[in-house]
Amino acid sequence: MKEGGTGGRGGFASPMDIFDLFFGGGVRMRGWADRRGKTVVHQLSVSLEDLYSGTTRKLSLQKNVICRKCGGCGVREGAQRRCPKCHGSGMEMRIHQLGPGMIQQIQTMCSQCQGQGEWIRPRDCCPACNGRKVVREKKILSVHLDKGMKDGQKITFHEEGDQVPGLEPGDIIIVLDQKEHPVFRRSGNDLMVRKEISLADALCGCRQLVRTLDNRTLLVSSQPGDIIRPGDLKCIPNEGMPVYRSPYQRGKLIIQFQVKFPEPGWLPADQLRQLQAFFPAQEEVMATEDTEEVELSEYVPQAERGRRSHAGEAYCEDSYDGTRQHVQCQTS
Repeated sequence: MKEGGTGGRGGFASPMDIFDLFFGGGVRMRGWADRRGKTVVHQLSVSLEDLYSGTTRKLSLQKNVICRKCGGCGVREGAQRRCPKCHGSGMEMRIHQLGPGMIQQIQTMCSQCQGQGEWIRPRDCCPACNGRKVVREKKILSVHLDKGMKDGQKITFHEEGDQVPGLEPGDIIIVLDQKEHPVFRRSGNDLMVRKEISLADALCGCRQLVRTLDNRTLLVSSQPGDIIRPGDLKCIPNEGMPVYRSPYQRGKLIIQFQVKFPEPGWLPADQLRQLQAFFPAQEEVMATEDTEEVELSEYVPQAERGRRSHAGEAYCEDSYDGTRQHVQCQTS
């Protein structure tokens, strides 16, 4: 009869495979994780210019390193560190009298070394680390920012975390925190910027200067007759953010135009009629006998009225037929 699989073990390559079959390998995975130190996370504030052009930042950290004088044992050379009460086992036996001729032995954690198996007398402590086995040291990390990195992106420094005797050092994770930019707003690989232009530029063509994040100057122009409406979006290809790990590819630079209209009374009425001749003819409106003619006036929002009332205007209320009417009152 043939044996299943390979290795002559019924399909199991190693004896631990049978163990993993019942326990899912979780014990071994937990054991590996327990041999590593803690992961430390630090936040690094960066500007949009840093993410656009790429740079290297120096980050100063404090970390635990194994004491070089005692090698991480915590005692001076030649001193005894094994717990004298449990003899290094970390456990001690306690005997309880249950009755005549009946005793019970209970194994508990050593009360002197708290289960560590080591107990150091104060006079035997390492003078460099004072028995803590580790010392604090300053660590300078060089954080390289590639072009096109994003807010919240993580940079991992493997095994650069705190050192603990008997454990592998943990990692240090740097999380990028992009500061808000006063001019540009990022959207994926695109950059957005707002530009205010005059009504004449919006109708007759405009020429605007845009300063890029790497200090170049772009002359942006629109063709005469290409009307720009308030809120219109125009784009310049390949002038946005560099694509991460493809720095020669860039997103778009998107410009949102805001049109600034002239102030009231900027042109005499007779010249307005001359200006109107350049625009398409207005739609003729037919008024009938029952049509009421009214004029537009400036609208003041409720919040603005409230501010004006504090500045000297008062509003009083009067009731008429169960309804409230607001009447502006004269104050002296």
